[in-house]
Amino acid sequence: MNTESQTSTSGYFCPGCNSWYDAGDLSTGGYCGRCGLTILQDATVATHQPTQLWKRPADAAATNSHDTDEDELALNSLIGRPLHIYQLESLLGRGGMGWVFLGRHEDLHRSCAIKVLAPKTIRSDPDYLTRFENEGRAAAALVHPNIVTTHAIGCVDQWHFLEMEFVRGRSLQQRLREGPLSCLHAMSIAAQVANGLAAAHAEGIVHRDLKPDNILITHQKIPKITDFGLAKRVGSQSNARILAGTPHYMAPELFLGHEPSPASDVYALGVCLYQMITGRYPFTAPRLSELMYKVVNDRLPHLRLEFPSVPLDISECVLAMLARSPVNRPASGIEAAQLLLAVLGHARDIETLLHDALDSLPDLDWSKSGPRYVVDVCLRDDRRQQVFIEADASAAGERLVAIYSVCGPVDSGFLAEALRMNATISHGALAIRDIEESLTS
Repeated sequence: MNTESQTSTSGYFCPGCNSWYDAGDLSTGGYCGRCGLTILQDATVATHQPTQLWKRPADAAATNSHDTDEDELALNSLIGRPLHIYQLESLLGRGGMGWVFLGRHEDLHRSCAIKVLAPKTIRSDPDYLTRFENEGRAAAALVHPNIVTTHAIGCVDQWHFLEMEFVRGRSLQQRLREGPLSCLHAMSIAAQVANGLAAAHAEGIVHRDLKPDNILITHQKIPKITDFGLAKRVGSQSNARILAGTPHYMAPELFLGHEPSPASDVYALGVCLYQMITGRYPFTAPRLSELMYKVVNDRLPHLRLEFPSVPLDISECVLAMLARSPVNRPASGIEAAQLLLAVLGHARDIETLLHDALDSLPDLDWSKSGPRYVVDVCLRDDRRQQVFIEADASAAGERLVAIYSVCGPVDSGFLAEALRMNATISHGALAIRDIEESLTS
């Protein structure tokens, strides 16, 4: 597991995406630069607590107590120290239920992620430890390529912890900061995440807080889901209504008081897919109450009106996953995976193909430049050649790839030779065309 750090406990806080702002970051005019909600100034929020939209007054008072500072000092003191059979080397980040450390398993000599439960969480909710242990064991039973594996659960010196797979890579949220993905690349990631959800839903486990922060992308471009419901179950100490989650990814029925379900996980995945394709949320508002109203009452934006390049089948798939009523959505990760794979078919996005085909070759480098990919090939005698790869815009309704390079002035003799070669090529076709204008635009 690898997660973004969250080191502040007071300051400027966004309740919509659980993000912190320093005083110098208020150039956004008091609104979150990520989701658009109003930032809470001089907020004090315990980062070791589950993400909650509303808290009982007693909970808020407990959050501001001196115990939180003591917990932070104690957790900080773990860095560089042994914990059971692990050496805690550094802090990776803070999640909904505790702190995550980069650890080293002293017996197996491997890196791992150690999530340590904050003592304050246990003191404020006596039932929490039981849920942590039960759901930790349930998560450990999920062994799937698209789920971060939980290896062990334990307690040493009153520190309750999980040992989890350490994912070398970055979160999907970090990737989205660079801009949207191509439609096929986004669909490929969503289909793999849906496969992970399908494995969890088959075991009766609901994630409850799926979002790009909780989807890690390995260096091999494989998405892995983390934080499977381990801190998102609402407390049962009173009958007070408390919602837990991240608002932009919460399904409409959750705001109406319904329990989280596999269908609400599908909605969250639909928001992630919408965000991957467009770089935006389906609904935004400056206030949480306005956002909730829009999610529950407003119609979804017409995706193809704003983004006409999105294929119709992909647009319909996104809208199906974001249906307001859960009965109109895929009912679980299993059905979502079937839908996504049916739309995706056997096509794979160009970026994934390039990673598979070119990453292991030592004599070339490739990068993305606008709509095309540029491959620099090292030849003999220190010569180099550029090869361009892009989707063929002239192929109406088909998913074709154009691979080309600048060779020189067009000679009419080349045309006849190209026709003869096309007669022997079993896949694709050879074309000669003027590309000077497209390369300089």
